[in-house]
Amino acid sequence: MANRRTLKKYVKWQTGWLMHACTVVYITTPNIDKEVAEEILEQIINYRKEFITRISHTEPGNVKDYYSKFRDEFSTQGTAIWTKIHQMAQESEA
Repeated sequence: MANRRTLKKYVKWQTGWLMHACTVVYITTPNIDKEVAEEILEQIINYRKEFITRISHTEPGNVKDYYSKFRDEFSTQGTAIWTKIHQMAQESEA
């Protein structure tokens, strides 16, 4: 397990890239629904807050399993957000 500081930096870096990608798609693609873009950005912010909080408050007991589950959930939710950003871009082109 990486230390908490490094893990928090990674979460912030990853969510920063998600925000950047969403913003770039919103600015550069015509006919984007503003509400959809704002909803995705809000979801990214909540995603960031949730995982930073989970790092700060590790469950006692089996720490290795806790962080294994953390990595899996972080990856799954991040992939879901990337998919939404991609769908937003595809829908605007149609």
